[in-house]
Amino acid sequence: MVSQIKVQPSGHAFSVNEHETILEAALRQGIALPYGCRNGACGACRGKVLSGEVSLEGQTEQALSVQDQAQGYTLFCCAHPQGDVTIEANELTSFGDMPIKTLPCRVESIEKVHDVAILRLKLPVSERLQFRAGQYIDILLKDGKARSFSIANAPHDDAFLELHIRHQAGGSFSEYVFNQMKPREIMRFKGPLGSFYLREDSEAPIILVATGTGFAPIKGLVEHALHLGLSRPMTLYWGARSPADLYLSSLAEEWQSKYPELFRYVPVLSGAQPEDHWTGRHGYVHQAVMDDYDDLSAYQVYACGLPAMVEAAHRGFIAERGLPEHEFFSDAFFLAKDMQAR
Repeated sequence: MVSQIKVQPSGHAFSVNEHETILEAALRQGIALPYGCRNGACGACRGKVLSGEVSLEGQTEQALSVQDQAQGYTLFCCAHPQGDVTIEANELTSFGDMPIKTLPCRVESIEKVHDVAILRLKLPVSERLQFRAGQYIDILLKDGKARSFSIANAPHDDAFLELHIRHQAGGSFSEYVFNQMKPREIMRFKGPLGSFYLREDSEAPIILVATGTGFAPIKGLVEHALHLGLSRPMTLYWGARSPADLYLSSLAEEWQSKYPELFRYVPVLSGAQPEDHWTGRHGYVHQAVMDDYDDLSAYQVYACGLPAMVEAAHRGFIAERGLPEHEFFSDAFFLAKDMQAR
């Protein structure tokens, strides 16, 4: 059975084959709906069903609550139409020139900073990956599984793809990266993926919120904005437990020193110890933003990192600080073991 989908407010229409999700069919036909994890975990593809019915498979309540469903919301990556459906979604406009590719790459270098490995991957001479700052790739493993990592460099600096991989005890891929991987190894990846990227058509000042290696796509966003010469002020709040977890803090400090009118850096620690001699901000990173801003109605927010942080920021910024919901962009990181648990 083929279902017809109509998208509001654009008026675009496309068909969905049996066993396809709405997102899969949309992307296949060049309808650029927002998406992130593609498995019901992050909520980036959330939208509303205006008419018709869908069945959901694989979503988590964290990404789509029972109350959301009662109000007509769904996750397009998990939604199978039951007949013709009209949906409401904010389409993206220029993915057409950035095809998703499956490519080989060579490990050019592995730099270990605290418990993060910074990988630089070299593509074949004949290939170039077009992507938007903030998107991610899937590393395709030999056992058929995949690991998703954000691209940490900006599109103009595409000699290599830079990935930041945190060492997770017992994590098969991160253990391999830290203990066995050698330069010049060949891997395969698929990308670019995701709809977490800088919206360049806005003039709103930008608040960037990251935890841990959520800094990786934020790094790409900042470098891209600076390269374009955007005049929108950017403030980065980077949260971690200890000073060492802010593994590229010196880079953020360099941006602040070099572009004082454009960029401000606010590191926030939730687990600083007396021996750290920490004189900066304490607590949760999303709360630091709320402490500093009474009104976010004129801002645009990009949040990346732990799902709990992204969820708390989304809830608090919109409900308590007036951030327009369509100005909150996010990418939540899940570990492989978390994905398997679902």
